[in-house]
Amino acid sequence: MRNSDAKGAEIAAKQKNAGQDKSAAIKTVTAPIATPKAAKLQSALHKSAAIKTAADKTAVSHTVPQSKRTSPIGRPLPRPGALKPGRILAYTLALGFALLWSMPLIWSVIASLRPPNEPFARGHIWFGSALSLHSYIRAFNLAPFVLYFRNTVLLVLIILFFQLISSSLAGFAFAFYRFKGDRLLFTLILTQMMIPTTALLVPNFRTIRILGLYDSIWAIGLPFFGSAFGTFLLRQSFLGIPRDYGDAAEVDGCNWFMILRHVYIPMAKPALIAFAVSSINWHWNDLLWPLIVTQSTQSRPLTAGLARFTQLGEIGAQWDLMSAATLIVALPLLLLFLIFQKRFIEGYMNSGLK
Repeated sequence: MRNSDAKGAEIAAKQKNAGQDKSAAIKTVTAPIATPKAAKLQSALHKSAAIKTAADKTAVSHTVPQSKRTSPIGRPLPRPGALKPGRILAYTLALGFALLWSMPLIWSVIASLRPPNEPFARGHIWFGSALSLHSYIRAFNLAPFVLYFRNTVLLVLIILFFQLISSSLAGFAFAFYRFKGDRLLFTLILTQMMIPTTALLVPNFRTIRILGLYDSIWAIGLPFFGSAFGTFLLRQSFLGIPRDYGDAAEVDGCNWFMILRHVYIPMAKPALIAFAVSSINWHWNDLLWPLIVTQSTQSRPLTAGLARFTQLGEIGAQWDLMSAATLIVALPLLLLFLIFQKRFIEGYMNSGLK
């Protein structure tokens, strides 16, 4: 009797639970259903949240301390931003060579600022008792450095103007035009770079005397109006520019000069700046040829004027005065290189030269 009553109670409880589940299902079915777009959006949000939570749990569980990270072969990895010993050594050597290279320049600056009444035999060799500009003032009074500077600037600009024109035209022709003997002619131009300048002194001097240009700025610059190095540098730069730009300009009706002027010259600007700095540097420091073809003060550049300056009395033994005159000659060129240093390096990199 008791067993039958217990079974009846259990059956009644199951029926009651089934009725509750059925009513809940009916309520769920009869509840308002959202639009399909909203349902898809809600499902995507739930999935992204679940993925993010799983990823966060995985990252937390697999986080390795920075000190315990190792390479595939088991060696500890360096911390981000840490310098390797090899790189530290390279930087140290580069800094040492830079200081070694700049030591003469630093010494010249300090020597030029020493008072004139303190010779190097007395006191410290690097520093005097005070800084003085007397050496610079005296150097400008003893020699016409303003005239020398004007002649040098005019000289390098004239040479650079003709070199840029001739090198651009020749480099463009060798880069994009094929004619009989073009390789032989280009090889001969490159061979001219191997001939030392001193081997051409006598022929160039005879030419200058025949033309009647002796003792003039034109006599100094005429042999350098063409540049084999500039032709080679610009040819390599033009070859690095896609030919499609020139073809598109030719389709638009441009002739060869317009293509060169408006397409290739602007795109080869780093190479042009690099060549300009090299040309100015070379002809600013050239000494032997100006000494041969100039005689008067009116046509001397800075280097020839400095050589003449050292022959005035006992100036060669006055290191403060010599250092001041040397810095007057070298400082403008040094500033020019520092200003265009980035473009100078880019020009050689884009031209394929190292």
